[in-house]
Amino acid sequence: MPAKNRFAEMHQEITAWRHHLHENPELMYEVHETAAFVVARLKEFGITDITTGVGQTGVVAVIEGKTSTSGRAIGLRADMDALPIPEASGVDYASKTPGVMHACGHDGHTSMLLGAAKYLAETRNFDGKAVLIFQPAEEGGAGGKAMCDDGLMDRWGIQEVYGLHNMPGLPVGEFAIRPGALMASSDEFNIKVTGKGGHAAAPHDAIDTTLVASQIVVSLHSIVSRNVDPVKRVVLTVGTFETDSTASNVIAHTAKLQGTVRTLDPECRTQAESWVRRVAIDTASAFGAKAEVEWNPGYPVTINDEDGTAHAVEAARAVAATVNTETPPIMPSEDFAYMLEERPGAYIFLGNGDTQMCHHPAYVFDDDAIPLGCSWFAELVERRMPAA
Repeated sequence: MPAKNRFAEMHQEITAWRHHLHENPELMYEVHETAAFVVARLKEFGITDITTGVGQTGVVAVIEGKTSTSGRAIGLRADMDALPIPEASGVDYASKTPGVMHACGHDGHTSMLLGAAKYLAETRNFDGKAVLIFQPAEEGGAGGKAMCDDGLMDRWGIQEVYGLHNMPGLPVGEFAIRPGALMASSDEFNIKVTGKGGHAAAPHDAIDTTLVASQIVVSLHSIVSRNVDPVKRVVLTVGTFETDSTASNVIAHTAKLQGTVRTLDPECRTQAESWVRRVAIDTASAFGAKAEVEWNPGYPVTINDEDGTAHAVEAARAVAATVNTETPPIMPSEDFAYMLEERPGAYIFLGNGDTQMCHHPAYVFDDDAIPLGCSWFAELVERRMPAA
């Protein structure tokens, strides 16, 4: 079965919504104009149960089916925020905001959920409630957690929750998913090494923090090779290295490192903090220096529920010829993970074709994917809550 015919009819309209959102990107929780645009469209569709300010600037809307005897409520989520990246896509609807662009396709996700909302409000061919979740601050702000902390699941009685993300490199018209871990957790660490500054000509009178921090960098990478079970996946990266030395003949008194740890295994994630602390503190101590470690927990592992994955696959197969149900997990993180920690459901990838990867300044969302994404959202509602 192809994408629903109604979305082919609406394709041009939905594409215009996306281009408007693309021209007017907003960051993190400051998605005020984007949220207002979403609310305006929802009201045009005749939807009246709309709540704003959820998780600061999120929007939640409820569409009731022709009947509600099932007492069921299915959540559908789209993210709204952009990235602090100067656009180099060359499209004629490029960002009008300097240094900010929709480089991850959230404008496409929001537009597809709006398209599904229009269709569901027109047909209401289901028994229960479709809860539409328009989320801010996915890009590093944990907007998904903010909405959950604001009572998202309980306030609207959500029993299952689903989301999708475009995937460059996957052909348009294809879906990809897997049960279990789909995307990695991401935690950050800051390490400050304190030694004893001095003259480069007299290293014996100093404790060289550049040398100590370098040893810590090398030792940190032994965590993956010597502490982690080889069949599990962990990525540790030291992203920055900075000292307080400003000259070639000065031995630094302090050095600072920043990095991330990503994993697909919740147990490894729990252990990672103690591994990093031990390596940093003990390595520094061996050189007579001191290391302080600050650990900043980030997004958890995105774990698809077995049944939720099956429901997502069923809906995808209804609208696309190809559905890969064993796609390999990937190491980027996604704050939809917070919603999946609270309710069963699934996250799925939708092909974006042969484009630049997400977060690239020349990335372009493929509008041909719109009818498929809209259809998938709508199919989930109609299949999980069939009309009485």
